Amino acid sequence: MQKTICELFAGVGGFRLAFEKNSKDWKTVWANQWEPGRKSQDAFDCYCAHFGKSPNHVNVDIAAVDKSTIPDHNLLVGGFPCQDYSVARTGATGIQGKKGVLWWQIYDVLKTKHPSFVLLENVDRLLKSPASQRGRDFGIILSCFDSEGYSVEWRVVNAAEYGFAQRRRRTFIFAYRNDTRYGTSGEDVPVEEILGKSGFFASTFPIKEIPEIFSTTFESHDIATVSETFQFAFRNTGIMRDGTIFTGESKPVEMEPTLLRDIVQHNVPEKYYLGDKIDKWDYLKGAKKIERTARNGHKYVFSEGPIAFPDPLDRPARTMLTSESTTNRSTHVIEDPDTKRLRLLTPVEAERIQGFDDEWTNTGMSERMRFFCMGNALVVGAVQKMAETMNRIFAMEKDPGAK
Repeated sequence: MQKTICELFAGVGGFRLAFEKNSKDWKTVWANQWEPGRKSQDAFDCYCAHFGKSPNHVNVDIAAVDKSTIPDHNLLVGGFPCQDYSVARTGATGIQGKKGVLWWQIYDVLKTKHPSFVLLENVDRLLKSPASQRGRDFGIILSCFDSEGYSVEWRVVNAAEYGFAQRRRRTFIFAYRNDTRYGTSGEDVPVEEILGKSGFFASTFPIKEIPEIFSTTFESHDIATVSETFQFAFRNTGIMRDGTIFTGESKPVEMEPTLLRDIVQHNVPEKYYLGDKIDKWDYLKGAKKIERTARNGHKYVFSEGPIAFPDPLDRPARTMLTSESTTNRSTHVIEDPDTKRLRLLTPVEAERIQGFDDEWTNTGMSERMRFFCMGNALVVGAVQKMAETMNRIFAMEKDPGAK
């Protein structure tokens, strides 16, 4: 089987970089990146700076793309936002998802191109959204895959627990067509074996034994009915096959993480130091209770706990957000190991936290956008580990006897 990739919501190319670092055999045949509402398409320009300009590197709204024009591919990848995935019945025209929700674009590609495998990334709260109907959104996604003949494995992975420099928890979704060799080879394998040892995620990110596995089935395969009625307590590990969902809470077999101390730069320019702004940062990072008034006049107390200030160098970084480097509670502040003064991270340090090459985003965009792009990115090394597992799966598709 050819190692061909279609990359949606490509950003600055984290998925592609990870797969190409793993093996030059992987070929990205089509990629799409579009930042709505921005005249400057910095992430796309960065992507092209590293991977070249090509008619198959597309900088338009994915909703405007005729999915039949996308080249055939065997692996669909992408990191997509956690949104409201609900659908509404629209009479004779069937069902319709909310406009602008990017999951439906992925679904359109599935229905049109039927790739053998799919690897997606999302935030960890996807499994519990929305608060009013826990698990509905992920249930809709699983139902969509099931309707197209796919099985799905998922795992919430904290990158730091597997040796990386960031405590970034993300939901990864691996789907495979049931008629692939990988799919048929697992038909008689017990769920406990797949989730605990032999499955895609268990073989990539080892875990301890799962103490209890819970299950449920879809009462209906109609996606609108799923949207209206489905509710389930998804745990951080699971599989859906033949319309039945199995899930359990797993704990990692942890590796030694990369520490902030291991990735900091030396001789950092003065502009990154806090100077006399310490009091404001003390307030932002500290615990607080603030009385607020809701729109209906109801008064309540907003409270939040403290964040370490400065961020300890003997731990991995916290989750990096798109607001990194701004005067914001979530921004990292460290004590420079050379000067012992407090400062912000540099763009290169942000790139290292995500596992990108130094100066990856130094392609003409502003420094603020470099941090924004890193806050949107994924941990490259974690995807590299998944790419290694994908190598073995693709080898099995080519040669059933391969290990």
